[in-house]
Amino acid sequence: MKISNVLVVSPMHKDIQWLLSEKKIQKNFRYLPEDQVAEHDLEWADAFVAFNIKTQFDYRHVKWVHSLGAGVDSFLFKKEWPEHVLLTRTICSFGQRIAEFCLSYILKDIQFHDLFHQHKLEKHWEPMTPGLLCEQKVMIFGTGEIGQTVARILTFLGADVYGVSLSGKEKEFFTEVKSMESYEARLYEMDYIINTLPLTENTTGLFDSAFFNGVSNVGFLNVGRGASMDEEALLQALHNKQVRFAVLDVFHNEPLPEENQLWQHPKVWITPHISAVTTPSEGVDCFVDTLMKLEENQPLANKVDILKGY
Repeated sequence: MKISNVLVVSPMHKDIQWLLSEKKIQKNFRYLPEDQVAEHDLEWADAFVAFNIKTQFDYRHVKWVHSLGAGVDSFLFKKEWPEHVLLTRTICSFGQRIAEFCLSYILKDIQFHDLFHQHKLEKHWEPMTPGLLCEQKVMIFGTGEIGQTVARILTFLGADVYGVSLSGKEKEFFTEVKSMESYEARLYEMDYIINTLPLTENTTGLFDSAFFNGVSNVGFLNVGRGASMDEEALLQALHNKQVRFAVLDVFHNEPLPEENQLWQHPKVWITPHISAVTTPSEGVDCFVDTLMKLEENQPLANKVDILKGY
């Protein structure tokens, strides 16, 4: 594929421009914030590079769209995609970042950090024996690159890790992988549930009342997409003690509105979509690598399956 003109649309466009200038790539680049992109920019471009786009752009004139994030739902979810346009996504340190994010909250839980902090404030001395990771069962929804990295790190530290995917195909680092139709049989055994799934028609509203009725005293961590979880169902599950605590990094509406009940709940931890941040440097490196492979007609590990949505 021959690429001459590249349109970069991002709040980080100035950082990306500086990093790409250091690469000395012989292409014509145009760098813009999203609200300044016009139709003639897309008609000029061969490639469109962006992340978390909110505008419904017409991509029919470009050859290639590259997402600076791992997720591509802002391009595909409930939208028509021109079949002749290639879509790729960024692969970098997301798996490692999300794995460490999840591990930190699981360790905080089994080591009683919050309880001991409360005891400290009360000047209350009460020895308790922390749990061990090798005693924990974890179910990860999504067994792709990110899910596998989370599973690898948790398994290495002794946890018993189960996976859930559309196919149920066995993957390394998982004790067992179940399909979307068969995971319920294992659900009640789990100590922690981690969602890493992308947003598709199949994953929208997946974590609803029926799902939470199948768990008991579980820790729930959502680092996938906010629209995969029913917020009211989670709040009810917390009230019923089906969910012991929830760590939420993604939400249906971002930023999370101030009036949302999740802010006030004592058993909900909220982070502002930071579990897998794309740094400008990592985004540029993946883009340049993909560009080189495209022009040399090499296989792409980060090509998106339009029908699957990831």
